This record gives sequence, C-alpha cells and structure tokens, in this order.
Amino acid sequence: MQPATLESANAISLLKTLGIHLVEIGDRHAVMQVAVDDRHRNYLGGAHGGLIATLADTVCFFPRPLLPSGQAATTINLNVSYVRAAAVGDCLQARAELVHKGRRTASLTVRVTDQQERLIAHGTASLLLLAETFPPADL
Repeated sequence: MQPATLESANAISLLKTLGIHLVEIGDRHAVMQVAVDDRHRNYLGGAHGGLIATLADTVCFFPRPLLPSGQAATTINLNVSYVRAAAVGDCLQARAELVHKGRRTASLTVRVTDQQERLIAHGTASLLLLAETFPPADL
C-alpha cells in the first residue's frame, strides 16, 4: 500500500462527494474540514449526524503512523457523542489524536468543532492494523 498524502486522501471519492478535506497530517494527529451545505442536511434542516460521524471516523486514519506511513487499517469501533447541533453554513473541523498504537490495534480520540471552536461532537475510535497490503485503488 502506498503511504497516504494530502493529495491522495483528498482524491477519495466519498470525501470528494461530501466535500471533506484533509488539511493536516501530524506526527500523532490529523485534521479534516468540511463546510456544511445543503447536501448535508438532515430531515429537520440541520447537519446530518452521519456527516459528523464520517468526518470523525475518516480523520482517525491519517495521523502519520497510520495511512501516511502505509499502515493499512480498518475501524473496529467508533463512538461519537454529539453535544451541539451543526447548521448549514458551519465550517466543521475534526482533529484526531493517536493515543496508542500497538502491534494489532490503534486507539484514537477525536473532537469536532465549528468555526467558533465550539464543540460539536467528540469520540473515540479503535482501528485494527492489518498485516496485508493492498494495491492502489482506483480513486
């Protein structure tokens, strides 16, 4: 598997469809952003919780020791707690922090905030680190 970069991450079809962008890869963290617009509305008109969960889940793969180092992984647990509604027009930022990386699993925390740095959601993720490598996918 090729190590992930800002460019390769931002070429992922689902992220392009949702308008999610990887903006930072750090030694133990990663940051993604999305501007909430009409395509992200739920039935009541606010930002769909699935957008926030997708943002939280996806950002967890991009701290440097994971995909940017070529480490294949898959989510085995995702816990998201929503604390404030996000609205159309908000710019959401998700920041994942790598808490632990073992031989078979990685544990991360994630915070999603709005443009005023108000907490929208927080959570944790556990990733299974895969031994096999995969050929580059058609993005």
